[in-house]
Amino acid sequence: MNAARISFTNRDVTMPHQKETSPPSQSRLMTGSEIFVRSLIAEGVEIVFGYPGGAVIGIYDALHDISDIKHILTRHEQGAVHAAEGYAKASGKPGVALVTSGPGATNTVTGIADAYMDSVPIVVFTGQVPLKLIGNDAFQEADIVGITRPITKHNYLVRDVNELATTIKEAFYVATTGRPGPVLVDLPKDVMASKATFDYPKKISMRSYNPHVEGHMKQLEKAIALIAKSKRPVLYVGGGAILSNASDELKEFARKTRIPVTTTLHGLGSYPENDELSMGMLGMHGTWYSNTAVHYCDLLIAVGARFDDRVTGKTEAFAAEAKKIHIDIDPSAISKNVKVDVPIVGDMKKVLAKLIPMVEALDTKDWLQTIKQWKSEHPLRYRNGKLIRMQHVIQKIGEITKGNAVMVTDVGQHQMWAAQFFKYIHPRTHITSGGLGTMGFSLPAAMGAAFARKDLPIISVSGDGGIQMNIQEIATCVENKVPVKIFILNNGYLGMVRQWQELFWRKRYSQVAMFSPDFVKLADAYGCPGFRASTTDEVEDVIKSALAVKDGPVIAEFKVVQEDNVYPMIPAGQTWNEIIDFPEEELSNVAGEDLESEELVTLTKG
Repeated sequence: MNAARISFTNRDVTMPHQKETSPPSQSRLMTGSEIFVRSLIAEGVEIVFGYPGGAVIGIYDALHDISDIKHILTRHEQGAVHAAEGYAKASGKPGVALVTSGPGATNTVTGIADAYMDSVPIVVFTGQVPLKLIGNDAFQEADIVGITRPITKHNYLVRDVNELATTIKEAFYVATTGRPGPVLVDLPKDVMASKATFDYPKKISMRSYNPHVEGHMKQLEKAIALIAKSKRPVLYVGGGAILSNASDELKEFARKTRIPVTTTLHGLGSYPENDELSMGMLGMHGTWYSNTAVHYCDLLIAVGARFDDRVTGKTEAFAAEAKKIHIDIDPSAISKNVKVDVPIVGDMKKVLAKLIPMVEALDTKDWLQTIKQWKSEHPLRYRNGKLIRMQHVIQKIGEITKGNAVMVTDVGQHQMWAAQFFKYIHPRTHITSGGLGTMGFSLPAAMGAAFARKDLPIISVSGDGGIQMNIQEIATCVENKVPVKIFILNNGYLGMVRQWQELFWRKRYSQVAMFSPDFVKLADAYGCPGFRASTTDEVEDVIKSALAVKDGPVIAEFKVVQEDNVYPMIPAGQTWNEIIDFPEEELSNVAGEDLESEELVTLTKG
C-alpha cells in the first residue's frame, strides 16, 4: 500500500521561505469561517459532504454564497465520510467531509477508521466547542482529536485563527502524499469566529515527514538479478497500484517480462482481467489457480501490497520456497508480516518506471502453460437455475456493461462474488471496504463516486443487511439526482456469517436470519424507480431497466437463493493446501434448491 503512518506535532512544521502573496481583495481581515472556505477553494476542493450543527453554523454561513464549492447534505455523518471515501477512490483526489461537534464528530469514526485501513486520502473537518470550554463537559463536546488519534494519519486542533490556513494546507498535504490516509482538523467555534488576514501558503515542508518516493538503485539492481534467474515468477499487486496511478507501468512491466499477475481485493482493476497474464484475485476467496501459483512460485514480486492476513493465511507457509521482492512506499509495511529478500521503498509508479528498461523478457512459457492448465481444471463455478444466484447477477452486470462500470460493493458474500465474477479491466472501477469490512459502506460511497465519475454507470451492490445500515442516503441521492444504481441482493440472511456458522459452527444459525422491508415500495416512498427480479429469467431485464435510468437513483432488488456459499475458500489462519474448492456434491448436482433445471456455470479470470 502507499505511505508511512506518521506522528508529529505542529511544532514540527517548517514554514516555506515564500508564501503565495494574497491578492489585495483577500488582504482584509476575515473570520476563521471565511478563511476556511477560501482555503478549500485555494486547495481546489469542488465538493464537500457534510451535516451542519451548532459548532459549525458560522462555516455554513460562509458557504452560503459560495458557488465554487458544492455542498452535499447527507442524512448521517457516517454517510458523509463514506461518500468522501467513494469520491477519493473514484477520482484520485482527496475527499472532504464537514460535520459539527460532539455526536456529529463521533459519527464519523467508523468512516475514518475505514479510510485509515484502506489508505484513502480524505480530510474530515469537525466543529468543536470554544477553546475555553474544552474539558468542561460542555454541550456537544467530544475529544475527537483523542478519539481519532489511532485511526488518522494525523489530526489537528486549531487553537489560533492565524494558523488555520497553514493547518488546512498541511492537512491536504499529509492526506495525499506518501501512503495516503485520513486527516482530521478540529475547529473550535471561537477560533472560527476570530479574524485574521487570509494568506494561503503555496508549499508546506515538514522536518518529520518526508516520504521517500524514489527506489534505491542498489535495491533495484538486486531485484533485477532475482527476476532474471526466475523460472516461476508471480506479480502480487495490491491497492498501491491504484493509489499511485501505476496501472500503465504495471501492464508494461508484466507484458515485457511475461510474468503472471494476481491482485488483492483492492488491487482489482489495476491489471485488466481479460488479459492472458491475469489470474484474478488471490487470498481467502481468491481463485484456486492464483493461490496455487503463489504457493509454487520461485519469485514473488509484491507491489503496493501489504501481505495482509486475508491474503497470506498462515504467514510461515505463504510462498515459503519463493524469494520475495517488496515494493512499497511505506517502510513500516515491508517485512512487517512476511520477511522479504529485497525491500524497495518508493512509489510504485516511479519504481516500476525505473525497472521497465532494466528488465528483459523471461522464459515463462512452461509456467504460463501450467497456470493455463490449472485455470481449465479449477475455474470459478456456480450452479444456476430458476432461482437467482448472486453470482449470476454479478456476471450479468459484467456482460451487459462489458466491464465499463464502477462497481461499489458492500461487505459480505456478494462482495467476494463481485470480486470473482465481474471482470475488472480499468483502474478505479472497483470500490469496496477492505481492511475494516464496513457494512453500510456501498451506498454512500457509490454516491460519492458518482460525483467524481460521470463517464461510467455507478453501481452500488449490497446485501439486504448492509443496505439497511446507511439506507437513509437514498434521500440524498434523490434530492441531488445522483444516478446511482442500487442493486440489493436479498437472501434474507447475513450471508457470510451464516456461511461460517454452516462450515465451522455445526450449522447453529444464531441471529443471522433477517427481516427486510419491501424494497420496491421503499423506492416509491423515497421517490425513485424500483424493480424486482424473483427468477433468473428476469435478471437481465431488471439490470437493463436500472441502467436505463439516468436522472437519479434507482433500486433493483434481486430475490436470491437463501443459502449459498462462496468458493474457493481458505479457512482463516490456514494456507494453500487447506483450500476448499467448489464441493464435489455441487459438481454432481446433488445440492441446490432447483436441482432439475440447474446448470453448472464456469468462469475463468484471464
